[in-house]
Amino acid sequence: MGATGLATPYLTLAAILFCIGLYGALSKKNAVIVLLSIELMLNSVNLNLVAFSKYGVKPGLTGQMFSLFNITVAAAEAAVGIAILIALYRNKGTTDVNEMDSMKR
Repeated sequence: MGATGLATPYLTLAAILFCIGLYGALSKKNAVIVLLSIELMLNSVNLNLVAFSKYGVKPGLTGQMFSLFNITVAAAEAAVGIAILIALYRNKGTTDVNEMDSMKR
């Protein structure tokens, strides 16, 4: 079994997680669920980066370093997203993404 055969279960799991996150981000109306779905997609990308870093053609630490950077960006995105969501909830009284259209005026 080659290097790609060892990475196949990880890549399959990452693809499933990304599809679940994409479905949640596109179909749900609750902003908290949308943010969680985006985090799920970012984590599936991290899983891909680590799998390719470990089992790729030229193994190294590059994918793991990118993964750590991605985790840092995801944490910052979650903090800013929750802060914006709390501000919108205080103004609108709902977390429904269809009601958050204040920039359309």
